[in-house]
Amino acid sequence: MHKKLITLMLLAVLGFQAFAQTETEKTDFSIYYSSPQKYTIGGIEVEGVPYLDRNALISLSGLKVGQEVIIPGDVVTNAIKKLWGQQLFSDVKIEASKLVGDKIYLTIHLQSVKSLSKVNFNGVSKSEKDDIKSRVVLLDGMKITPAQLSNAEKIIKDIFHGKGYFNTEVSIVQRDDKAKENSIILDINVDKKEKVKIKEVTFHGNSKLTARMLERAMKKTKAKKFRNFFHSKKFLQDKYDEDKINLIKKYNEKGFRDAIVTADSISKNPDNTVNVDIWLEEGNKYFFRDIKWVGNTQYDSQILGQVLGIKKGDIYDQKLLNKRLFEDEGDAVSALYQDNGYVFFNLDPVETKIENDSIDLEMRIYEGRQATIDKVIITGNTKTHEHVARRELRTLPGDLFSKDKLMRSYRELAQLGHFDPEKIKPDVIPNAEDGTVNIKYELAEKANDQIELSGGWGGNMIIGSVGLKFSNFSVRNIFNKEAWRPLPTGDGQTLSLRAQTNGKYYQSYSLNFMEPWLGGKKPNSLSVSVFHQKITSGQRQYNYNTPYSYGGSYGGSYGYNNYGYSNPYDYKIDRAMITTGVSLGYGYRLKWPDDFFTVYHQVQYQHNYLDNWTYYQRLLSDGNTNTLSFKTAISRNSIDNPLYSRHGSSFTLSAELTPPFSLWDGVDYDDPKLSQQDRYRWIEFHKWKFSGDVYTPLDKQRKFVLHTKFESGFLGYYNKKKKSPLEGFNMGGDGMSGYSYYNYEIIGLRGYGNNSVTPASGAASLYNKLTMELRYPIALKQSATIYAMAFLEAGNAWEGFGQYNPFDLKRSAGIGLRIFLPMFGLMGIDWGYGFDNVPNGENKGQFHFVIGQKF
Repeated sequence: MHKKLITLMLLAVLGFQAFAQTETEKTDFSIYYSSPQKYTIGGIEVEGVPYLDRNALISLSGLKVGQEVIIPGDVVTNAIKKLWGQQLFSDVKIEASKLVGDKIYLTIHLQSVKSLSKVNFNGVSKSEKDDIKSRVVLLDGMKITPAQLSNAEKIIKDIFHGKGYFNTEVSIVQRDDKAKENSIILDINVDKKEKVKIKEVTFHGNSKLTARMLERAMKKTKAKKFRNFFHSKKFLQDKYDEDKINLIKKYNEKGFRDAIVTADSISKNPDNTVNVDIWLEEGNKYFFRDIKWVGNTQYDSQILGQVLGIKKGDIYDQKLLNKRLFEDEGDAVSALYQDNGYVFFNLDPVETKIENDSIDLEMRIYEGRQATIDKVIITGNTKTHEHVARRELRTLPGDLFSKDKLMRSYRELAQLGHFDPEKIKPDVIPNAEDGTVNIKYELAEKANDQIELSGGWGGNMIIGSVGLKFSNFSVRNIFNKEAWRPLPTGDGQTLSLRAQTNGKYYQSYSLNFMEPWLGGKKPNSLSVSVFHQKITSGQRQYNYNTPYSYGGSYGGSYGYNNYGYSNPYDYKIDRAMITTGVSLGYGYRLKWPDDFFTVYHQVQYQHNYLDNWTYYQRLLSDGNTNTLSFKTAISRNSIDNPLYSRHGSSFTLSAELTPPFSLWDGVDYDDPKLSQQDRYRWIEFHKWKFSGDVYTPLDKQRKFVLHTKFESGFLGYYNKKKKSPLEGFNMGGDGMSGYSYYNYEIIGLRGYGNNSVTPASGAASLYNKLTMELRYPIALKQSATIYAMAFLEAGNAWEGFGQYNPFDLKRSAGIGLRIFLPMFGLMGIDWGYGFDNVPNGENKGQFHFVIGQKF
């Protein structure tokens, strides 16, 4: 652009008006390019920019009054270049206005660049607009030149080309801003057109790997074919560039270390598609031969070779080699050293010899010295007391550094629930001079106290619930007035209160407290729970004492007390069940087989009062019962994150039993005349349960996670004439009971109605359940954790072993969504389709709501 304008200026110089070599002023003259003349500049004027300093502009041009110049010549040309170089003008001209003798008078004509006052975008979304603004600098007050506009147009096209809009058209229109002098408004109009899709992907030169294998290696570049139905077929330049690298990685995995992409082309088709052609040079296939370890003193070569797991004759897979040396968590060669304090360890695999199809490697190791931990720093715990976080750490000052213990400390902090797992950052700061490391744990507090104020459906009625859960409570600060903000917090204790009611039908109250570190020195937990529940029919039974009389003519079925009639009647609830109980639990961590194991013991006493409670024929209807049970649970939990688990597992085996009172109480339970009260004065049973969860990440980003689960339960008895009427399993539905009669456990099975997979007798003593979920996170933030899922599920419940069939399972599939809000806990919705028939027909499409519990 500059060269064209300079040429125009030179042409203008050729048109200078000539004048005679006399003192007579002439304005009608000609200057010929073939015969330049020497002149003296008699004066210089500037036109077109009245708001700029005239003398400054003349100085910028390099021209001076009295200066001798040859016209036409380089002096004028250079002056134009200097003015253009200021990038302040959209047009520059220098003309000769008159000649007086040998003096020439020049006029500099300038057209200023206007300032930008506003930019309008048309044809783009808000996110696309933000993307453009981040890459195209168009600030208010900026001087806009044609070169800037041309560059902006190119960048905008490149942005949309990278998103698959290869036919994008961009026009930038300038218009004067009438509200601001010497300012313009830019209208950027973008017509994206349709995205370009890939019609064909063709590979040339591949003989060792099939086209199908290569196409699968390209994650985002897929041809428009049926087999790619679930993949995007759009052409994205940046993804295509990544996929060319993926092609070479695939060859490297198969031993073709010399494979390269020699050429590629993108050709457009008339139907808005493109053909992709890629030319490859595969090279030879190589194999590992001799692997030699150099510099290792801590571990001998045989041990390192076993850890590496690559043998002579294996395919030369560079990806596998890198994983086994550095990437695999827990069992890579580098992890072996770092778990033993060798923070300054370094390993360099060098190809020492390539012969025919074999490669020799030399693993050059620098072990350095073992590093001990100097300082352990905790930051970001604005609410939780430091000792609560510090007691969970496995990295202690003075110990040898261990990467495994560092990651275990991260897990334990995440499991607390007081900190955002996505923002916990353990930072290792090595001090090479003294052979130590400092470890800094950066934490971010999250709100984990919860409030429940909800309505639910259970037992064919609406249940209102009010609950408070304080997950970071501090008992020791109850009497410290300054600690009430609004409650004493920071010691990691849990206090929860909950109330449910339907008014006259149902009431339930509970209080729970848990101290995770009893005594503060070991992770021994203490829990206390108190609960009370009252369920009624909601119907009143009227009792009439004596007939009513009014002047001797009215008899006894009318009781209008408000009118002063005599002999009022009384009433009571005709059916009721009242349960009151208390439990005490104690848990501790094991060191063997490893310290992921925990043991929990609980003793519970429960009293039940029943009055005409005849809703289920098999159950006790009148009297008082007592239940004293002991429970032991052995668990192993290595899950990384309690909210969105990516890897790890959790297994629990529990046994709950009562004393076998029937063995020594002297009661003849074979006597058919034995009253319900005497038969069930003390309830007895033994209950066994097992559950296992495994989480497996399916991609490198650890977003897609496969969750598999199995659970089973069995309820047994000591005396078949004294089977517990208050225990059992109910299966089906969302697992939300609203409330439950007696002590039935509700086992969810999506795709079926609540309790619809329960035996006709009213409760099961045996159940199995299998679950498989594919999860994907939508948001993993401190304010909310949201993830979607697709699931397969199967389960069934049986009255006893006589009906048990492990292959007779009710199957279902569906999708769901989970949302965890710190103030309200876990919530969600599922839609499941039950494939198998159940007695009451509640299968096929079913919606389920989740509040607080997990399937």
